[in-house]
Amino acid sequence: MADTFVPRDPDWKARCLASFEQQPICRTLGIELTAVEPGFCEMRLPFRAELTQQHGFFHAGMVSTLADNAGGYAAYSLMPAGAEVLAVEFKINLMAPAKGDVMIARARVIKPGRTLTITQVEVSMLDGGAEKDCALMQQTAICLMPK
Repeated sequence: MADTFVPRDPDWKARCLASFEQQPICRTLGIELTAVEPGFCEMRLPFRAELTQQHGFFHAGMVSTLADNAGGYAAYSLMPAGAEVLAVEFKINLMAPAKGDVMIARARVIKPGRTLTITQVEVSMLDGGAEKDCALMQQTAICLMPK
């Protein structure tokens, strides 16, 4: 699934799960954390009409939010104990309408770093049992250490 990365924090998984539980936006939108491994994260967002735009597709902001969160946790899984993570930049290509039953974001660390980590996030829609790609994001996340 992901390249083999060695986390800098032996308690990386507990830290990631605890951080996810502190995310009000994820609770509000209904985002589910379905997998987290060193350098990899998968999140899902079940379809709800309240999250759509005028054509009935997931709004681009929902696609970006899901991808941003998945990329952030893929990066965060490799950061040291005590670190915090923030996105500093991302570019997203919306390739097809986000229409279906469940939106899935799968994020992989491309280049881990001491301060900056580059991730790539593939977003697809699960519709009637079939997956269709809908977006691709490249993200840069920063590791913030307490002063």
